[in-house]
Amino acid sequence: CVCARRWTLSRAHVAHARHPAPRAHTARNQTMVFASLAIRPPAACAPRRVNASSAAPAKVTRSITSGAKRAAVRTRAGPSGDVKKVVLAYSGGLDTSIILKWLQDTYGCEVVTFTADLGQGEELEPARKKAEQFGVKQIFIDDLREEFVRDYVFPMFRANAVYEGTYLLGTSIARPLIAKRQIEIAKMVGADAVCHGATGKGNDQVRFELGYYGFKPDVKGIAPWREWDLNSRTKLLAYADANGIPVAQSKRQDAPYSTDANLLHISYEGNALEDPWVEYSEDMFTRSVSPENAPDTPTYIEVEFEKGDPVAIDGVRYSPAEMLTKLNQLGGDNGIGRLDIVESRFVGMKSRGVYETPGGTVLMHIRRALETICLDRGESHYKDQMMPQYAELIYNGFWFSPEREMMQAAIDKCSESVTGTVRAKLYKGNVIVVGRKAKNSLYDDKLSTFEEDGGAYDQKDAAGFIKLQALRLRTLRVARGDQ
Repeated sequence: CVCARRWTLSRAHVAHARHPAPRAHTARNQTMVFASLAIRPPAACAPRRVNASSAAPAKVTRSITSGAKRAAVRTRAGPSGDVKKVVLAYSGGLDTSIILKWLQDTYGCEVVTFTADLGQGEELEPARKKAEQFGVKQIFIDDLREEFVRDYVFPMFRANAVYEGTYLLGTSIARPLIAKRQIEIAKMVGADAVCHGATGKGNDQVRFELGYYGFKPDVKGIAPWREWDLNSRTKLLAYADANGIPVAQSKRQDAPYSTDANLLHISYEGNALEDPWVEYSEDMFTRSVSPENAPDTPTYIEVEFEKGDPVAIDGVRYSPAEMLTKLNQLGGDNGIGRLDIVESRFVGMKSRGVYETPGGTVLMHIRRALETICLDRGESHYKDQMMPQYAELIYNGFWFSPEREMMQAAIDKCSESVTGTVRAKLYKGNVIVVGRKAKNSLYDDKLSTFEEDGGAYDQKDAAGFIKLQALRLRTLRVARGDQ
């Protein structure tokens, strides 16, 4: 979901498959649909791997709805002021469909929809059809999976970022890209506002809006959950019924939890999970088997890295999105990556979340193993000192802040040396590193051996080293005595 958590009742509503694989890129994925003109996507957002000779031109569609019959878009003030055109982060689900209609009713403005494919594992073309039914003339459906992993997930993993010691930031890292692309579209179509579907209680509202204002300081941000009075499921369904918004029968019942998914993870929160003492239900997971049901035979893999990023598994090279998809499959098949935590939200409250991050969990363990032989002690320890602040910046929505970019420059510099191969054993929820090697390895067996080292290291030198290190401690004891 690009802008709000989706309420779900069954595994089928969470994802269509356990391991969503990158779909073939097509020109249709990033076509802009206009009622009055047809143009192809600009080069900056053109889909990858499209053969120019076979790419079909953008189709022109004309909506036949009462809203589209108006000669001109009328503008009136909504709760947060006048708006002429707004770009809505749109999933095609019930909540964002209600938001779409609410924007039209409340602000009287033209709505442009933007649907991002971040590898959430669901078909996105239905979102286009739903938007057309509402009379939307400009529809963007962008395949951002490669950009997401290459420019957001991998840089974050170079930092070994973990929030509060456990959370791999799967939701947090997706919001900056969505916000950036929304603003790009807003500039492209001349919109004066952007809108998301995050609630007023969570972190996502902050993440989206910090991204908005960081790229377009004068943009108007609309957060319906902070403005409307549809503050219950009953009111939402009544609004949908009154406005002809289709509602599946399953959506009329209370869902056991909400979900958010992308190629890095899937999360579960709310309702049945709100009591931190109650164990989660096994049947909600879609990307992993339980450790108990994982194979009894371990899976061995060899992962190659170049400058801190994984590039190949068992000799087969993958693109960034393909790499994460493959790691998800390997980790999920072996019961890896489940996490049940209570985290500290930026807005001040505690929240319980259950996560599946199979590929990210594998990557985190094997990356750190390679760093142990590629990074100097000072580099490694300084990275570890920076990491909690770096992770908190991402969690709180400050991906585009200057301090995060400063840290990233240092992290990327030391990652230039992280090139090599790690061999790991995946077994019943565990990632067990069993080998690591690198051409520029700092590990020297002649220095570390307990056997004869041929004079590589003079053990007598340690005496002076220890005396110098102890000097301040001895001086302190003499001066202060036993006080």
